[in-house]
Amino acid sequence: MENLTHPLAVAGIRLGTTCAGIKYPDRRDLVIIEAVAGTRVAAVFTRNAFRAAPVTVARVHLAAASPRYLLINTGNANAGTGRQGLADAEASCQTLAELTGGGTPLEVLPFSTGVIGEPLPLFRLVAGLPAALAALRADGWEEAAHGIMTTDTQPKWASRRLNFDGREVTVTGIAKGAGMIRPDMATLLAFIATDAEVDETHLRHVLTEAMADSFNAITVDGDTSTNDSCVLLATGQSGVIVPASGDECARFAGMVYEVCSDLAQAIIRDGEGATKFITVRIEGGRDVAECRQVAYAIAHSPLVKTAFFASDPNWGRILAAVGRAGLNELEIDRVALYLDEVCIVREGGRVADYSEAQGQAVMARSEITIRVELGRGEAAARIWTTDLSFDYVRINAEYRT
Repeated sequence: MENLTHPLAVAGIRLGTTCAGIKYPDRRDLVIIEAVAGTRVAAVFTRNAFRAAPVTVARVHLAAASPRYLLINTGNANAGTGRQGLADAEASCQTLAELTGGGTPLEVLPFSTGVIGEPLPLFRLVAGLPAALAALRADGWEEAAHGIMTTDTQPKWASRRLNFDGREVTVTGIAKGAGMIRPDMATLLAFIATDAEVDETHLRHVLTEAMADSFNAITVDGDTSTNDSCVLLATGQSGVIVPASGDECARFAGMVYEVCSDLAQAIIRDGEGATKFITVRIEGGRDVAECRQVAYAIAHSPLVKTAFFASDPNWGRILAAVGRAGLNELEIDRVALYLDEVCIVREGGRVADYSEAQGQAVMARSEITIRVELGRGEAAARIWTTDLSFDYVRINAEYRT
């Protein structure tokens, strides 16, 4: 894997970022992503019933036309804003289409993130569009990664490049997310592009598969946003046609997954107030669904998360979470619990030679794996999560001030 210091440009994609003053002055908060004509697009949106106005509009536009532009603002979610929110989202698309000339509003997909329930300051967004268009350039990925941040402390980007029979294929993506993170599709805003040519049906399949163990396998706080969206663009400009099966298909899918995985891990590492990166791995389940059920019971427990923040090996909290996860006929004498390499519980009780010092040594680490063996099947699942710190409470208590 290349040791990259900047995101790789994707042929057929340009990005422009500006400060529109949507919530704060002099902060990058408006991003336009332009795709060459003929680009194929796959997207997944939040399942939250109170989905934001831009999500509703983007879904309609995607079903009706081939997108040429993605329009993203931060500082305001345009969610819980009723008919006016829908009208504002449509108006932003209309204005961008007029400014670019020759396009239609259906070719614009809008995205918003920020505070829920406040009217979108449309006049500021519209006023910023000319500057964002003037800033469009192929190497604008890093600026765009800054431009979509909210409570993120750092921009999130990832790139991969591989050779396919003498021609290079590139995949680059950016994402935002630090809180309100829980899988129920993508749990964030993410925009990924490739210069490969991919059939639209296969593109959707690749995105869905890549998300399963990346964006849909992370959680910070168990909340799913009203605005979650993930988009994959394929411009076809490299001249490489990705088949729907075979080795080249697998290699391309692997590239997309690695970009999604890098972005998903970056979200967890930048979780609001997070001090620890925690992997929860459940093994020996009857199926993946029940393994994930146990994993989230652990990852969403405030008692478990605060113990990790305190570096306290209070393994009883983990065991209690496993027990209340809701598995039918769980035989506790088959359960084993590990913190990294240290086995704490076996056959339903504490291992005789386990010591508190062993647990404390593991808990002092910044990256820790909780591994639970259920002893009831062959299935396994893995998710990434964080601890729960004082700063998480402070950030969210002060979010609107």
